[in-house]
Amino acid sequence: MGLGFGLLSGQRVADDARSWEDVYRELIELTVHLERRGYSSAWTTEHHFVDDGYMPSLLVTSAAMAAVTTKIEIGTGVLLAPLHHPIRLAEDAATVQAISDGRLLLGLGLGWSETEFVSFGSDISKRGKAMEEILQFLPKAWTGEPFTWDGEIYSYPELAVRPAPRKHIPVIVGGSVDAAVRRAARHADGFFSNASPERFIAQVAVADEEMERIGRDPSTFRWIYYAVMYPGHRDEILESVWHQTWKYSDMEDSATRGGPIARTGHLTDESEASMRKRIVGGSPEEIIHTIGTLRDRVGVPVEWVARSHFADLHYGPQIEIVDRLAEDVMPHLPTT
Repeated sequence: MGLGFGLLSGQRVADDARSWEDVYRELIELTVHLERRGYSSAWTTEHHFVDDGYMPSLLVTSAAMAAVTTKIEIGTGVLLAPLHHPIRLAEDAATVQAISDGRLLLGLGLGWSETEFVSFGSDISKRGKAMEEILQFLPKAWTGEPFTWDGEIYSYPELAVRPAPRKHIPVIVGGSVDAAVRRAARHADGFFSNASPERFIAQVAVADEEMERIGRDPSTFRWIYYAVMYPGHRDEILESVWHQTWKYSDMEDSATRGGPIARTGHLTDESEASMRKRIVGGSPEEIIHTIGTLRDRVGVPVEWVARSHFADLHYGPQIEIVDRLAEDVMPHLPTT
């Protein structure tokens, strides 16, 4: 299982001297380095219209990442499925699967931004139904055989999506509510979670209940858990984690705001306490103990992803985090 890394977002920060060309060049170079250091997966993340350039085109970037690597899995964590035309999504994913020789992990989520849904002409109130259909549409599309689709949200005449993937494309659902977990248990290959430990345990129970109801073997289901990991004192990375979190609250405002990239909001005492709880940090031994304890409590195999890519770090310090996790944490992670 190893250790995955992300979420690669293509963002810049206020007064960043880098161009977006520089940011994407670094992102591709980082992917090569992740593979060299033995990471099992690299994950991107999607939003639109954000002033800092938050990555809007995950499968385009995934193809570039795949083209310079040979072994590492390329995951979308997550692609906002209801914003995408299902046929185009099926085609683009199949193309990345071909370029990567079967290394795509297609993570899908609902999205939450009114601005994004309005701009893409999607109905935010029907996003759950849209996701339900997309999860059933994709396997049919990837057979390469002609089929028709007549659903509540989408309807298409007889068609065949090509190229057909030679290898199965794992579909992983991300989300926070029980409905997302149950949807994944019915229609997906796994679930991508960053919930609190207690909530994660509850998610596993919900999925197991749904799989029992439909007669599915839980051993066929992948659990992927991502959290900020930092091998050092939490204070050293606190501002970076705060920026990572704060930016979500600024996204919709930034969609119609001109001028330079906004500066990060003030870190309050309350927010600081919350940020500390989000970081799986400390010595390598502490990180491994935290992960192992959660694994034991959950009681199912878990794949781990370090959400340790920070937009405000220069490339050198970012590589240092990658290397420290690879050397001191990765070899000691629980693997079953």
